[in-house]
Amino acid sequence: MAFVKLVKNNAHFKRYQTKFRRRREGKTDYRARKRLTTQDKNKYNTPKYRMIVRVSNRYVTCQIAHSTIAGDMILSQAHSKELLKYGLPGKFGLKNWTACYATGLLLARRTLKKLGLDAIYEGQVEADGEDYEVEDVDDKPRPFSVCLDVGLATTSTGARVFGALKGALDGGLRIPHSVRRWPASEKDQLDSELLRKYIFAGHVGEYMEVMEEDDEEGYKEMFAKYLEQDVTADNMEETWQAVYDQIRANPAQVLTKKTTDKKRPVKNTKRARGGLSAPQRRDRVAQKITAHALKQME
Repeated sequence: MAFVKLVKNNAHFKRYQTKFRRRREGKTDYRARKRLTTQDKNKYNTPKYRMIVRVSNRYVTCQIAHSTIAGDMILSQAHSKELLKYGLPGKFGLKNWTACYATGLLLARRTLKKLGLDAIYEGQVEADGEDYEVEDVDDKPRPFSVCLDVGLATTSTGARVFGALKGALDGGLRIPHSVRRWPASEKDQLDSELLRKYIFAGHVGEYMEVMEEDDEEGYKEMFAKYLEQDVTADNMEETWQAVYDQIRANPAQVLTKKTTDKKRPVKNTKRARGGLSAPQRRDRVAQKITAHALKQME
């Protein structure tokens, strides 16, 4: 077969269509987003809510949002950094599976409290690792339903995004799901004991014990923030149980008042000085040259 040179001529560029900006940046899966946001026509303007879970290098963020022509509208949100306000002793483990569960639980309880459904649907109060689905209550509003939005995260078995899903389910939200993606689960089977261990950071505690036996110096270095707050494998479950109890006691978000009266200190920059004209810049350079020459003569 003869060599054929690919020529991108004028006709090619006329037919070329640029992809959406967030697709070019690799941030949004528009095929999944279309299915998560498209609402049935016979439901008119009813919002289609989804639970957004994003895990960064340091934290976990969960949101309840619905899509409009003007953009996504956020109903409520929770951040793993808030766990420090709910009794987590130190700034550690804010992106692991247990932190995802706690953030999902906080989001669920906060959303239901905002909608006035927290007393009707309490969720799974005692986290035992069993699968939980909220049931309708007679003569009461139906449970709040959302769909899980994991973005571009890999949905492998035991992934952290499913920790947030489990927390939201135990918090009282209704989310379509399957148990096959919980840690070490098989198709239509659930290891509730293993799942409970993950909920209370038992997997972290086991690794702490292994590290302490094999490499004590590495153990002290890796878990330094845990040890500073006296959190060990022995009291790991009690630590997280206290966090869950405080979340259920008061999940409401406290908004801080932003004041505009405080003036920020002005840095000595060109922008702060208002800029210099061309003659002023030349004069400034000449002064520097003169000052440097006098310094060399001394």
